[in-house]
Amino acid sequence: MELVYVISGLAVGFIVGMTGVGGGSLMTPVLLFFGINPATAVGTDLLYAAITKAGGVLVHNRQRNIDWNLTGWLALGSLPAACITLWVLHAWNPDVHTLNAIIKRGLGFALMLTALAIIFKQQLLNFAHRAAPGWINMPRSIQVSATVATGIMLGVLVTLTSIGAGALGTVALFMLYPLMPTTRLVGTEIAHAVPLTLIAGLGHAGLGNLDWHLLGNLLVGSLPGIYIGSRLSGGVPDKYLRPFLALMLAIVGSKLVM
Repeated sequence: MELVYVISGLAVGFIVGMTGVGGGSLMTPVLLFFGINPATAVGTDLLYAAITKAGGVLVHNRQRNIDWNLTGWLALGSLPAACITLWVLHAWNPDVHTLNAIIKRGLGFALMLTALAIIFKQQLLNFAHRAAPGWINMPRSIQVSATVATGIMLGVLVTLTSIGAGALGTVALFMLYPLMPTTRLVGTEIAHAVPLTLIAGLGHAGLGNLDWHLLGNLLVGSLPGIYIGSRLSGGVPDKYLRPFLALMLAIVGSKLVM
């Protein structure tokens, strides 16, 4: 099974490198397929995401593709939300069956939302650009409040399911900041995802929802996979690859919800 996990990490890393689709939306369903219980799958994937995305922060920061003020506003909402979610799970202390059922349902809805975000990404971007003239005059206080609220939503969703920081977070930022360059929004969301997934992952580790050995095997495969996928990015037409991934996520998500 160790070799299987390494190969799984390689495959997911390769797809993430080629498409930019968040690793959580792919890795967590893979772990569930291999029989890992939902709570452990989410906890392990959160730390996996924090480690793999940390390298992306260094690259984006060197290229000046991170808006640290915006990252701070997102974190102001998401980090407390993650801590509160973890505290609720700890204080409630549900039995394993109940916790796994909650996580599976939440994971299913998150996967279906991610699939919709992938399918309708271009339409959402076009709408954001058309609405930009009106939104540009949005009072700064309202824009900041909406950003913090987005962070709160992502904090709860990511802590419960390990999914949302990538596709959903980036689409939300596009809607709030339609004139900001795409590379800067993506870099900002990656910078925000690292502390969020790190805190949520360590919180799950404290709850016993983490398999360190599994995490090591996934990283052995995923780090070279991301590098190779990034180098080959564009080899498969985006118009074919993204709908296929979205369909796969929608099917897995609907099965988990049902």
